[in-house]
Amino acid sequence: MSTIAEQIEEIEKEIRETPYHKGTEHHIGMMRAKLSKLKDKELEKSSKKGGGGGGYAVKKQGDATIVLVGPPSAGKSTLINNLTNAQSKVAPYAFTTVTVIPGMFVYNDARIQILDVPGLIEGAEEGKGRGKEVLSVVRGANLAVLISDIYRPAAIERIVATLERNGIRINKLPPAIQVEKRMAGGVIIHSNIKQELDKQTIKDVASEFGVKNAEITIRECLTMDRLMDAFSSNRVYIPAIKVLNKADEVNSETCVKNKNSFYSLSNEEKKQYLLISVEKGIGMQKFRDRIMEHLGLVKVYLVRQLEEPNFDNPMVMKNGNTILDLAHQIGSEFLENKKAAKIWGTGAKFAGQEVSFETKLQEGMQIRFV
Repeated sequence: MSTIAEQIEEIEKEIRETPYHKGTEHHIGMMRAKLSKLKDKELEKSSKKGGGGGGYAVKKQGDATIVLVGPPSAGKSTLINNLTNAQSKVAPYAFTTVTVIPGMFVYNDARIQILDVPGLIEGAEEGKGRGKEVLSVVRGANLAVLISDIYRPAAIERIVATLERNGIRINKLPPAIQVEKRMAGGVIIHSNIKQELDKQTIKDVASEFGVKNAEITIRECLTMDRLMDAFSSNRVYIPAIKVLNKADEVNSETCVKNKNSFYSLSNEEKKQYLLISVEKGIGMQKFRDRIMEHLGLVKVYLVRQLEEPNFDNPMVMKNGNTILDLAHQIGSEFLENKKAAKIWGTGAKFAGQEVSFETKLQEGMQIRFV
């Protein structure tokens, strides 16, 4: 019996050799669905083995976790040393970092764990440059900082492509599809949006992923890729910032004459990147602010019984969290004998308004549990 890798190779070969037209559209779609399912199995198998090299077991700490991903010698170690108390070895040659270096970045009362990982190179999914371990760390992060330098902006796009191939979706939302499995009745599709894919193709792809009986509600115009993402078990969706280091050299003669540098990009392409210089301090404040913006953190303040509202006890939570989430963060027994909360400041219609635990947190909200 052929291995998963051999099956993947056979299907990829068939897709390459099949001319694409209206008559082959459904067949190619099904081949791609089978391919996606096999790659899911391959990723699952790889993760169970710990990435082929023992894996990188990093305990999550703080309010959020950021991973720095880039090619070798892009300045990741210098950046993490600049932002945190980490001591990541810095040297002018590739592969200085051979393991995960954690550091803690404290900004606006938020404690953000930053992980410096080995440079991600071509062939990462096959294990080159400890790529499998790097990919596993990225999958568990709240934010990816994709960093290269002004001479290698294309390296970031290659990294995005590598992450995409491994089920990591950068700056994308999950497909707007709701699947309610049922005991019988086949697959029923609901959508008020005109679809490029016909209903039979959608049903066949669902069946390929083991969904035989279900009501599927679709709230976006699906491509085949988005449809497969909806049924794949290993997809993760991570916000990312694209950063180019050495901004102090962007107008240098070396950069201007380099046909692969930032200088050669179109104005639209340049807008994708944040320029910084870690050594010169250029763009670093904007970079810190961008981190907070992408993480979607909010700071609220606890008010003790009999105290006047104040800003003495800040807590950092995620955007979309509720007062109930805040209580659970404080401790599992905190809600004993508590029935509601009073709020002041942001979100309050009047001072000391009593609200339910389902009230969403807002930046600057002051909260007392009652």
